[in-house]
Amino acid sequence: MLKGRQVGLVALEREDLKQLMDWRNKPEFRKHFREYRELNMELQEKWYRESVQSNPVVMMFGIRRLSDNELLGCCGLVYIHPVYRFADLSLYMGWNDSYIDEQGYADEACRLLFNYGFKDLGLNKIWTEIYSFDDKKKKLYDSLGFKLDGVLRQNCFHEGKFWDSYVLSLLASEWKMPQVV
Repeated sequence: MLKGRQVGLVALEREDLKQLMDWRNKPEFRKHFREYRELNMELQEKWYRESVQSNPVVMMFGIRRLSDNELLGCCGLVYIHPVYRFADLSLYMGWNDSYIDEQGYADEACRLLFNYGFKDLGLNKIWTEIYSFDDKKKKLYDSLGFKLDGVLRQNCFHEGKFWDSYVLSLLASEWKMPQVV
């Protein structure tokens, strides 16, 4: 377990899949994900089996509140490149229908994950792609020190309109490693 003050990052369990699927299928959440289709349990179990359990370039965690062990969301590093030492960030909070909460759980989960990625995995860069309408993640990632690498113009179609994607990244040299979480 990666343990902070409020949350811990723990290995995902099969029992978590139904809750994670329900959160991912919420239209107000799904619009933020690259996977635009509604998921069923067969797809969720395939993802768990083929990505979470057996793919060495994927490290996904459940975000659990330490005070009561409640599942709050999911985060991880995916497409980890062992030579170029970068990974794609995956994050969402389903607890309390928040997507990205204002209690600091997502912030702390990211700090734990970044410390792990930069220190233990030796990553040089953690990057992510978000859609231009995703104000919650943009605000969170800005506060964590992410920089804009580029814009993918009209890269998403949502509510009858094309939207840009932002490619954001954080370098190990920019991360203040002694972050107390």
